[in-house]
Amino acid sequence: MAKGARRAKTPFAGKLDLFFETEISIVPSRKSTLHTLTEVVLKNPFPGIRKNYLRTQAAAYFVELIEICTERDHHEPESFALLRRAFGYLDANDPNLRAISHFETELARIAGVHPAAAGPKNVKANPAFALGNLFGRLPLSRAPLLKTLASTRSVGREWSVPGGRDMDESPKG
Repeated sequence: MAKGARRAKTPFAGKLDLFFETEISIVPSRKSTLHTLTEVVLKNPFPGIRKNYLRTQAAAYFVELIEICTERDHHEPESFALLRRAFGYLDANDPNLRAISHFETELARIAGVHPAAAGPKNVKANPAFALGNLFGRLPLSRAPLLKTLASTRSVGREWSVPGGRDMDESPKG
């Protein structure tokens, strides 16, 4: 949160929105967690995420999961890089179960609870379950997202993304 950032005549208008990548400068408050925003530079608005509800839903889930897995005001460059990669993917592609699983697996690796790290008996363990155990919960948005993705997958292969790939194929390159 930043004091004055949402005012109508702010110089930050159009630079602060959901799923935008920005560089910001703040003056920390000594008395509260409400800091003063002094500068915003828009790096990437990821406009493709807002093209359809499913992309927005997946991006929101990723943000919620990162929020659960990180401490407030704590610098986490690996988690940020993972989120940036996920947003880049969603900017160009519709999400699929494989993409959600990949994000959860990578976040579990970053958190140190990657199933493969637990030993050979647990190699097939669910990384989301491991994250939920470590942090006490998973986002409530996970179940509806997975249900929607499972239903779009069962609709058939007529759903495709630009370039002729099926939704459950990873982009090449």
